Formats: sequence, C-alpha cells, structure tokens
Amino acid sequence: MRVLVVLAHPLQESFAASISRTVVSALETKGHKIDLLDLYAENFDPRLTSSERASYMTGSYDLTEIAPYAERLKAAEALILVFPQWWFNMPAILKGFIDRTFVPGTAFDYDDAGIKLVPKLDRLRHFWVFSTTGSPWWVVTFYMGDPVRRILKRGIAAFCGKRVDFRMTCLHNMDDTTQDSRTRFLDRVRGLVSGL
Repeated sequence: MRVLVVLAHPLQESFAASISRTVVSALETKGHKIDLLDLYAENFDPRLTSSERASYMTGSYDLTEIAPYAERLKAAEALILVFPQWWFNMPAILKGFIDRTFVPGTAFDYDDAGIKLVPKLDRLRHFWVFSTTGSPWWVVTFYMGDPVRRILKRGIAAFCGKRVDFRMTCLHNMDDTTQDSRTRFLDRVRGLVSGL
C-alpha cells in the first residue's frame, strides 16, 4: 500500500517526530511504500496564493506551485497525519497544506450545480491521525467539542474520499507525560500501524 505520512512539527527532536519515525518504521516492516512529507523540512509554504484562490471555483484550479504535493496526495492509498495540537487546532503549516492541496480537481470536484462536493481521492482508503495535546481529554472532548477530530473527519475525510477509514489517536496532557507514558503511546502507535 502507498502511504503518505505528513509530519507537521518544526523540531526534529520533538515527540511528533518520534511518532512519525515509529509510523514509518512500522509501515516499512509491513512492506508498505512510504512517502514521508515533513512539511517543515521541505519548507512547505502554507499560504494560499491569490491565483490559487481566484481559480478555486473556475473548474481549472491553479496547481502551478503545489502540483508535486497534489500528486503525492492523489497517489496515496493511506494518509497519516502526525502533529501537535496548539490552541485546540492543527499547526498553521498543516492547515495550509490542506488549504492548498485538498482542492477542486485534486481532492474533490463540485457537482453540476456547483454546490455539492464530489469526492475525488478515489485511491484513499485510510485517513489516520496521530496527535498530541497539552490539555486533558475531557477538556478537548467535552469543553471544546474535539474540534480537530470534527474538522478532519467530517469536514475533510468525508468530503474528499469514499468509504474512508478515519481514525484519530491522541496523547493528552502532553506537557505532564512521563517517559514511560510516551513509550507506551509509541508502542500503541506501532501496534495500530502494524495492523494497516
């Protein structure tokens, strides 16, 4: 299976980077073809350009600057995002990646009326997320309504892929974790990915 793993963290020694290494290692062990996209290492520009925005609903989206990223997304049979949650949201660079690559002609098309989104990521079967947050699970879930999960599951995966297996696994209270709890989380990630 071809798997696009997207890492969004500026520090190579971060726990998010450790998660991505664990994901890649588990995938390699199972014989999958991995495309690791480290957004910071590749210096991805998250800013939607004026020509991209102007072409959004024209039927001919301007892929000039992001065509290689769009091709990597379209080729993926599985997409795994790895990132920390900051202020109950994904890092800006990841949001920009989504804004610039999950676009008409690549991730979806508009129906004939120009209203309804028609999923276009036909190869995508799995959309998984591994994330961390400094907040306790109850704050994220009950107080905030789990915004990142809702956005990714209902607002992106559901509109861009057909019958996509969406899963999100999060380590809460990141700032108070111990080495043992982080190791257990990495073991959990390895176990989950090994079943892919």
